[in-house]
Amino acid sequence: MKECVEPLLEWYYKNRRMLPWREKVDPYHVWISEVMLQQTRIEAVIPYYERFMAELPTVFDLAQVDEERLLKLWEGLGYYNRARNLKKAASIIVEKYQGVFPSEMVDALALPGIGEYTASAVLSICYSRPEVTVDGNVLRVYMRLQNSFENIDMISVKKQVRSALAQIIPKEAGEFNQAFMELGEVICLPNGMPKCDICPLKDFCKSRREHTFLNLPVRKPKNAKKNQKYTVLLFVCHGKIALHKRSDEGLLKNLWEFPNLAGFYSEKEVLQYLRDCSISVESIDTALSYTHVFTHLKWSMESFVITVSEESALYVWEDLENIVQNYALPSAFQPFLNHLLGSDRI
Repeated sequence: MKECVEPLLEWYYKNRRMLPWREKVDPYHVWISEVMLQQTRIEAVIPYYERFMAELPTVFDLAQVDEERLLKLWEGLGYYNRARNLKKAASIIVEKYQGVFPSEMVDALALPGIGEYTASAVLSICYSRPEVTVDGNVLRVYMRLQNSFENIDMISVKKQVRSALAQIIPKEAGEFNQAFMELGEVICLPNGMPKCDICPLKDFCKSRREHTFLNLPVRKPKNAKKNQKYTVLLFVCHGKIALHKRSDEGLLKNLWEFPNLAGFYSEKEVLQYLRDCSISVESIDTALSYTHVFTHLKWSMESFVITVSEESALYVWEDLENIVQNYALPSAFQPFLNHLLGSDRI
């Protein structure tokens, strides 16, 4: 593995992508980008990152931003607790560290939402600390290089990889970590055929010699996702749309949504429900069907566009432009918003 360091760094210096958070080595920029990149591809993150930085260019801005606005800026990235933890951590950084991300691992790990991966990334890239960053890309590259069939979902295996890489990490720790991750993103691909012919580490790769790379890395089989059914009610009243705020517990807590009912309701059942709620209906039409997949479950959703004569006090009513500009709607509800935007009923 030690022989891999020099060719890996040479490849990185020649081929690294020019990403917005690499333009200037700044702990705030790196921190935000690393949190955004969790569960999300680089190409998808860039416009969110640029929008976020345009409005919150410093940790002081993040510490002071209203939560509703923060969630709107985070809209589309999912896992909204990441955004809430960013604000909490920013407040601590401002109050305790005068606005500078801490340079010691113990201090970084004490911040809300900061785990070993994010802390090691910021400390190695921005402060040249010899901290190893291990994500899915690093694990995949390492297990293929070693032709190892150990399960990478096991904590003990991740620790082994971290320990092994800690033995070879050079003084250019940040570049080394980024090079390993970049190799996994653009060369040693997770799906389909890896680009072994142009890999700088091909001569060191045991799985390439053994033709086992497509079987690596080994992971636990995924459990079947639980399927939950919902009926989404798209209320329209004189050009305004009904919104509902989710509870402060559970999935998508405190985020805005379109009113919905658990289970699939027929048109007749929806009308009966609305009568029971004293909501007077002018018209009702079947609308979009959509399935949204989360990490551990999926929502199967059917919907109705319902024109009503009066705004019900059960909901918040806003025009579409205001919803688009100011309300954080989770990705699960975005197709229904798009349906309304394209409707001639508004």
